[in-house]
Amino acid sequence: MWTYISRRLIQALFILLIITGVCFLLTHFSADPMSQYANKQGMTAADRAAIAHSLGLDQPLPVQYVKWLWLALHGNLGDSFFSRQPVLTLIEQRLPLTVILMSTSEVFIIIISLILGTVSAVKQYSALDNIITSFSFIGYSMPIFFIAFGLMQIFAVQFKAWGLPYLPTGADIWDPKNIGALARHMVLPVTCLVIIQVAGYSRFLRSSILEVLSLDYIRTARAKGLSARTMLFKHALRNATLPFITIIGLDIPFLLGGALVTESIFAWPGMGRLFWEYAQRGDFPVVNGVLLLTGSAVVFFTIIVDVLYTFVDPRIRLS
Repeated sequence: MWTYISRRLIQALFILLIITGVCFLLTHFSADPMSQYANKQGMTAADRAAIAHSLGLDQPLPVQYVKWLWLALHGNLGDSFFSRQPVLTLIEQRLPLTVILMSTSEVFIIIISLILGTVSAVKQYSALDNIITSFSFIGYSMPIFFIAFGLMQIFAVQFKAWGLPYLPTGADIWDPKNIGALARHMVLPVTCLVIIQVAGYSRFLRSSILEVLSLDYIRTARAKGLSARTMLFKHALRNATLPFITIIGLDIPFLLGGALVTESIFAWPGMGRLFWEYAQRGDFPVVNGVLLLTGSAVVFFTIIVDVLYTFVDPRIRLS
């Protein structure tokens, strides 16, 4: 196994090199940070050239990339063009809130998806299965911004207008260090994320369980007189969760990148909002820093998922 992990880590370095190169080119071609100075009064061409030189934008792209990569390898992602703060400082300020929001959402997503997916598969074509399926299709088909605005309108705006206890939104002034305020402000964005993800996860898990239940060894276990509970939890569910683990393992890295739409609507000061705010300004160091963090997490969590397979299914061996 250690040989396999070592080989995958070496491959991961080359993959990250390709990812950073592509992202660096795309970010530089997508926006021009100097455009804000184009029509600024009192600014001459010499002034704009001086600003471009101070930001290092007057150098060829390969040179800019090599310098950025060299600094990144030494733990320095550069400084923001606009806030003039180190990118690592900006990420350190936003990352904890994103981790809190997304990890809480993921716990609820996994638990609810396992329950709904298992019940829906065991009670196939029953009234309960049809209800779960209907709500899954509704949740999966609705845009996340529609769900977010709907929850906000009902539980924040209308409840407040009716004099009922209402749920606050990110637009309210609050202190993230206040645990009570943090928990109350998490309810709406967590609910929004859970609705969207559970709709897809539960359907996927249902299909996976039904596929395993139709295999020969399950029919043999049933013929030998094993109870339905033993057959489901000891044999079927364990194998059916392998694809489920893959999806979760690939979703977790994106938690670090934040939920762009949800964080923007609820004004949640996380990584997704950080990325969007600075991408609109063409702030390459911040955008590349967030993309590097997300890309690295995707690559390394893929390796972790492969290793977890061996613990879930002993038949799998890594070599």
